[in-house]
Amino acid sequence: MVCQMEEYNKVDGCGENGSSSEGLPPNPLAAAYRQCFSATRSSAMRKKTLLRHPSLQVKMPDMAVEPLIAACESEFLPIVRSGAWTDIGFRSNMEDVYVRLDDFMHHYGLQHTGEGPNAFYGVFDGHGGKHAADFVCCHLPRFIFEDADFTSEMERVISSAFLQTDNAFADACTLDSGLASGTTALTAFVVGRSLVVANAGDCRAVLCRRGKAVEMSKDHKPQCSREMTRIEACGGSVFDGYLNGQINVSRALGDWHMEGLKGAGGPLTAEPELMTTELTQEDEFLIIGCDGLWDVFRSQNAIDFARRRLQEHNDPVMCSKDLVDEALKRKSGDNLTVVVVCFQPESPPNLIAPRPRVHRSVSAEGLRELQSFLDGLEN
Repeated sequence: MVCQMEEYNKVDGCGENGSSSEGLPPNPLAAAYRQCFSATRSSAMRKKTLLRHPSLQVKMPDMAVEPLIAACESEFLPIVRSGAWTDIGFRSNMEDVYVRLDDFMHHYGLQHTGEGPNAFYGVFDGHGGKHAADFVCCHLPRFIFEDADFTSEMERVISSAFLQTDNAFADACTLDSGLASGTTALTAFVVGRSLVVANAGDCRAVLCRRGKAVEMSKDHKPQCSREMTRIEACGGSVFDGYLNGQINVSRALGDWHMEGLKGAGGPLTAEPELMTTELTQEDEFLIIGCDGLWDVFRSQNAIDFARRRLQEHNDPVMCSKDLVDEALKRKSGDNLTVVVVCFQPESPPNLIAPRPRVHRSVSAEGLRELQSFLDGLEN
């Protein structure tokens, strides 16, 4: 279900799920927002550099990632392999969409720069319908990759693209009110040794660093203290875990039809938070999943589960399916979408914990009891 960007009628040969090759399924975009995008954005698309959103202020992430262990790690270049799996779960409609490109340079006909991979992955969890998720999946990459500053100012371009895509969908909704919906969005870029994750909503990306879970995103829930502070500063409120009593995420694209949430200074923002780290030999794979997965998996639990599966079959497609199937067994009540990205050709190694040195000592009281016991045996 890798999102098609240019031709709407191509079909992925692998069907709905999986495949380590890059396939392109049909895109069910409504004519209204195809018209809107071509009418209002085509002139901007012809330019090498897209206009950035005027209110954009890129915030540096405050979650530290572990430093490189040794200088020799800087020579490491990841070899990406990916797979994905989706399931409607116990819902009546499927509103998740994902994109999976192990080589976006080739896909978009861009010129390769530098060594290593140029990969792009994304999960978009729609709510109130699938139109917003479809729209964002197809047009967010355009805003990113058609910006001439992407390679030199990656974080700024990505953040700007989230906001531009959100505004483009607002324009589409003015032409067709039937498109009213919203979506969370999480994207991950692997460019050379750099892993860049951008998140708006409650999808999550977790990196496996030698068996340890390193969260590369934060869930944007209204009740989180940082988000609640931001919401209240924008004039919003949190009631029973819901933003303005309407929606249970604090960041999302779309939802322009909801009163008092979007627009100038509204509490529901499409601005993503970004986290960046340099991949090393210690980094084994990345799990990207919608909130249906994380409702029943803790981050470390998911890493442990996926690591065991990769040790068995070393297949990111099967690993994605294993995670989805296990989430269904654990009674996840949501749509499920998982993307697994491996950074090495080999399966994760067995981790052998060093045996601790045990220092045994006997207290004075213990010695007296032992002596008393031995004396009793002599008598």
